[in-house]
Amino acid sequence: MLIREATPQEMAVVGEIRVAAYVAGGFMSADSGYASTLRELGADGKDLVLVAVIPQDDGSTNRVIGTIMLQRWPNTDQVVDGPDEAEVRALAVRPEAQGSGVGAELLERLMELAIEAGVRQLVLCTKPEMKAAHRLYERAGFTRRPERDWSPVPGTTLLVYDLLLDGS
Repeated sequence: MLIREATPQEMAVVGEIRVAAYVAGGFMSADSGYASTLRELGADGKDLVLVAVIPQDDGSTNRVIGTIMLQRWPNTDQVVDGPDEAEVRALAVRPEAQGSGVGAELLERLMELAIEAGVRQLVLCTKPEMKAAHRLYERAGFTRRPERDWSPVPGTTLLVYDLLLDGS
């Protein structure tokens, strides 16, 4: 598996992986209004979108199996407080590849790149029912920050986690 920056040509596939993962996990319906947001995140080229790819046995182009995005201030939601923080967004792995460590590797590489870019703190939002994601973030060193939880729309509460990065 190789983790690298997504190409503009891969962004449609990235969007579909995000939607498929959220639907398969029961975190949204296929016709949710959030599906279009997931498909478009990072497509404008302003933010770092990483993909995990695996080579195909037939030698054709690599298959994208997972993705994650780093969104820098000031292009972030209200959860990021300033230029030293960045937001981890849209971690998603194809449903058939979930549980294989792809998400952890994507998160680790994103953390490395954030440090290289001078980010001091990572912040992320997750839904309360995303228990596997919570475990992944906690294993990576993220801490729950309930005082920063927020609601982007009525009836939806997002839990906030953060991680102070050590650039040494």
